[in-house]
Amino acid sequence: MTNSEILTGAKFQIGSMPITIVNDGTFMYDGGAIFGVVPRVMWQRAVKNRIDSQHRITQGLNCVLLKSNGKNILLDTGVGGKPGDRDVASPIEQGNLIQSIAQQGLSPSDIDVVVNTHLHFDHCGWNTSVSSHDEKLVATFPNATYYISEKEWNDAINPNERTRATYLEKNLKPIIDHIKLFDDEIKITNEVIVSPTPGHTEGHSAVFMRSGQEWGVYVGDMIQHHAQLERTAWVSGLDVLPLVSMETKKKLAAECIESEALIIFSHGTYPGVGRLTLTDQGFRKWEEEAPHITNTHPHTH
Repeated sequence: MTNSEILTGAKFQIGSMPITIVNDGTFMYDGGAIFGVVPRVMWQRAVKNRIDSQHRITQGLNCVLLKSNGKNILLDTGVGGKPGDRDVASPIEQGNLIQSIAQQGLSPSDIDVVVNTHLHFDHCGWNTSVSSHDEKLVATFPNATYYISEKEWNDAINPNERTRATYLEKNLKPIIDHIKLFDDEIKITNEVIVSPTPGHTEGHSAVFMRSGQEWGVYVGDMIQHHAQLERTAWVSGLDVLPLVSMETKKKLAAECIESEALIIFSHGTYPGVGRLTLTDQGFRKWEEEAPHITNTHPHTH
């Protein structure tokens, strides 16, 4: 897809629920970190031509905008647009989320709910932004309630040596008065449920969307490449609980195959949407899903 097509937004439908994949850009990440102990000769076959000369993989920054029960809901917020949020040395465009949301006829003040699957910098950067009035950090979505796992929040505000480079105070402190913490599954609306999916982080969550007889899931960073759903033993080197991650993926993969669920993940090539099926030999297979809807603005108030 071209940049203009990406900004326009890839639109999908789960039952009667409109979903738009809004994008904050792309970035390059080391393939060895993404695939952990999996030998490069194996993961390169799965990634194919998406690798540069430094063995980095182009990754999307895909967030989700949906409307349910009259609420405009945003899932994850990309790398952000504050000073230092973006990789200024990278030729790849980043920090597009607010522009992507504007293409749907919405401003930040129109967002009612923000869900952070977890609080790594590339999933919560636009939680905050610099005020145009006094240059202080403020919540980007002033009228939104930010839903975050209590475990994830506590880990983020008390980082250790490994996590302090990705849990950044500038993405967290300004939203304290806007957050709603939960310690188990929580229902945002009767169609949208946030549920624990530990592994990548202990407090990681996924967002399940159900409407009519159809359902889908935004898996956040449960995977960084669709091959990790096809081969659940391929655990990311970025997962803090690798064996837990493997079991979480196995359970979810089985549920998604059985229910033919729409799967959305953050770091896929835009829009990062597909389904899991089984081959005749019984192997899991990822199949990309084309957008369902074109040239509509279903989220506008």
